[in-house]
Amino acid sequence: MKYTIGIDIGTSGTKTVLFDETGCAVASHTIEYPLSQPQNGWAEQDPADWANASFGTVKAVLEKSGVNPADVAGIGLSGQMHGLVMLDADDRVLRPSIIWCDQRTGAECDEITARVGRDKLISITANPALTGFTASKILWVRNNEPEVYAKCAHILLPKDYIRLLLTGVYASEVSDAGGMQLLDVPGRRWSDEVLGALDIDRGLLGDLYESPDITGYVTEDAARLTGLLPGTPVVGGAGDNAAAAVGVGVVNDGDAFTTIGTSGVVFAHTDNVCIDPGGRVHTFCCAVPGAWHVMGVTQAAGLSLRWLRDTICTEEIAAAQSLGCDPYDVMCAEAAKSPIGANRLLYLPYLMGERTPHLDPDVRGAFIGLSAMHTRADMTRAVLEGVSYSLSDCMGILREMNVSPTVMRLCGGGARSPIWRKMLADQFGIPTATTNSSEGPALGAAILAMVGAGIYKTVPEACAKIISLRDEVKPEMASHEAYQPYYALYRGLYGNLRDSYKALAKL
Repeated sequence: MKYTIGIDIGTSGTKTVLFDETGCAVASHTIEYPLSQPQNGWAEQDPADWANASFGTVKAVLEKSGVNPADVAGIGLSGQMHGLVMLDADDRVLRPSIIWCDQRTGAECDEITARVGRDKLISITANPALTGFTASKILWVRNNEPEVYAKCAHILLPKDYIRLLLTGVYASEVSDAGGMQLLDVPGRRWSDEVLGALDIDRGLLGDLYESPDITGYVTEDAARLTGLLPGTPVVGGAGDNAAAAVGVGVVNDGDAFTTIGTSGVVFAHTDNVCIDPGGRVHTFCCAVPGAWHVMGVTQAAGLSLRWLRDTICTEEIAAAQSLGCDPYDVMCAEAAKSPIGANRLLYLPYLMGERTPHLDPDVRGAFIGLSAMHTRADMTRAVLEGVSYSLSDCMGILREMNVSPTVMRLCGGGARSPIWRKMLADQFGIPTATTNSSEGPALGAAILAMVGAGIYKTVPEACAKIISLRDEVKPEMASHEAYQPYYALYRGLYGNLRDSYKALAKL
């Protein structure tokens, strides 16, 4: 039996899972780390935390499983997209990584648009200039920390920094690189035109690969720290959502999934490049060579529920401790007692600005309609519904682009919630289903390693053998209709509040 390891470098922690060649999880380990917000709208992490967590979790799964490292056929990497890691010539990290949800780069987005041109930028990178993407972060450092930029010899994404530590290779792959806004997405290569317009040296960037390609091999130093065998192959891997797609079997034209993690995503696979001229949804290269995906993003999906838990749900946390369960289970059980519409309470999930469909870094979260009658159960239901409305916005745009899935696969922590699964089925108006594995991005990364190691010939072949659907939830059309007036109100609130958000941001 051969094994592969998927390492998922997430925002709240790194999860590493060791799988056998049938996709069965043999051992899993997670190490969490903090997120720093030095100013309102900023978000940073220390790459050393990712490194310690990645090496520590690999060592832990090998020890837990008892698997002979010689039987590990390959390593796959998944990671949070868009984060900026800047290294000097000696591979020292120059500053904390500015990560995906950081919103400081509005001026740099204007600069990118002016230098490249909005239509040209979308035609090449498949997206407008966005605060979350890496290119604007590079320009922010150059504009605001020129002494740091002057020392920069290498620019990597979060998972590609871990690749460097494992293999000594500066490399990325097309699914993650597409989120840097420096890639020719239709051509699957670095864009000399965009790099030239932005005056960014191509030499700062790593070599590009497809997701299942072998990019390097575990070094002697990395082997000592992890317990892996020197020479173990490390494949390209994928950005977190592209890896999650593989992990739930969304690898054929028309397949789709929704994930509710820290952020939320509605993701559809396509065999052809499909770009929204308005830039409301993202188009990236996917982890299947020669294919792409379209995705809408809600910045604060699971983050909204986590914020609610940590801010006001002390009683639910205490109840969960006494019952020996997760606080989210208690919160969702209470939310189920509140009716559709949460007793006329709406929640806007804009804690970290918003991407789809608003592309607005200044928008912020809000409860609308809050009164003295409302309970924590109503507030929890409103949060669940508000995130679902935001994901429905994403779904609506995909349908405008003639991407209309018939079943929505679900993954991420939110997929464990029966009420959230039912809510999404009712709002989308199509069945939802989970899969036989809950490992998502880690499994996707491991499947890519299986293909790179030759265990399977292609990614779709591997997924057909490994992934199956379960827990299908069919929509109730009466509930679908009941949500519509609340969803209509939700959709109108951004326009009504937009000027107030802009004014607030200037105070």
